[in-house]
Amino acid sequence: MGARGVVVIGRNEGERLVKSLESVVGRVDHVVYVDSGSEDGSVAAAKARGAEVVDLDMSIPFTAARARNAGWRRLREIAPDTTEALFIDGDCEVLPGFLESAHDVLSRDAGVVAVCGYRRERHPERSIYNRVCDVEWRSGPVGDCKAFGGDVVIRLDALEAVGGYDESVIAAEDDELGIRLRAAGGRIHRVDVESTLHDAAMTSIDQWWKRSVRCGYAYAQVHDMHGRTTPDHYFESEKRRSLVWGAAVPAAAVGLAPVTAGASLGLLGLFGVQVLRIARGAERRGLEREDAWAWGLSCAFSKIPEAYGIAKYHLDKAQKKRPEIIEYKGAETP
Repeated sequence: MGARGVVVIGRNEGERLVKSLESVVGRVDHVVYVDSGSEDGSVAAAKARGAEVVDLDMSIPFTAARARNAGWRRLREIAPDTTEALFIDGDCEVLPGFLESAHDVLSRDAGVVAVCGYRRERHPERSIYNRVCDVEWRSGPVGDCKAFGGDVVIRLDALEAVGGYDESVIAAEDDELGIRLRAAGGRIHRVDVESTLHDAAMTSIDQWWKRSVRCGYAYAQVHDMHGRTTPDHYFESEKRRSLVWGAAVPAAAVGLAPVTAGASLGLLGLFGVQVLRIARGAERRGLEREDAWAWGLSCAFSKIPEAYGIAKYHLDKAQKKRPEIIEYKGAETP
């Protein structure tokens, strides 16, 4: 196989970016860092570590998809023989063994076009929100799968053949790309290896809310693009659950209260039942008790902001408004 590269994208990641770059420099042939208007010294930090830097044009609305496209295209410009690239966010540190495992799979199996692993959260103990992320990152089957996240090694020929990432998608751009890669005949493979350490840095309910709104928006946008044409009706069940639990149940509980003498408010107790059901199921799958209950709480109550995100997408579409990214993290000073 040809050269191997890494595309790192980021904005104001500070020390997180330094750790990210230092985890890949020297392990591959080329590293490209795509910066999205950082004001914290990120560009200087990347150049100091030998990365090729792309300054993204911020006069055009930002999406991670646009940044990733700019990264792999620059990679192809400076090293046309590059055959595979790892895509990561600037808040992720690549762990030992993942790059080698992914390269081995791509070398052995020509039908595999993308390889992912299991992301881990750097500080799950710092907040319940970080803990929820850590549980989320550990989900998914080993072997062939239908989707990957932000940490993935992709064959560049396969990526180029489908036109790269869709730059109109503001979240779940990885899911959307995975749909097209599979439709083109490629396979996605997950290795049983931890791929990266991620720093969500979520310490407030406001951040958790915004992240959940973004998730709902992604369900709606990607389902609108592919849900009716893919055999598995991508994101249809996730969207339905969010609308039922995040909109229909609360609306019925409150809306029927005047005609039921408040009895309908008892429907809100179903959220408690959901927490219990999800948490106990997670414990049976081997999660520690604290992780399982954090997961149960988040899964049950995140449906409300997710429903809001779904509604926001459809309102934006009706108003012919271009989707805008929904950020939940702040900057970190290096």
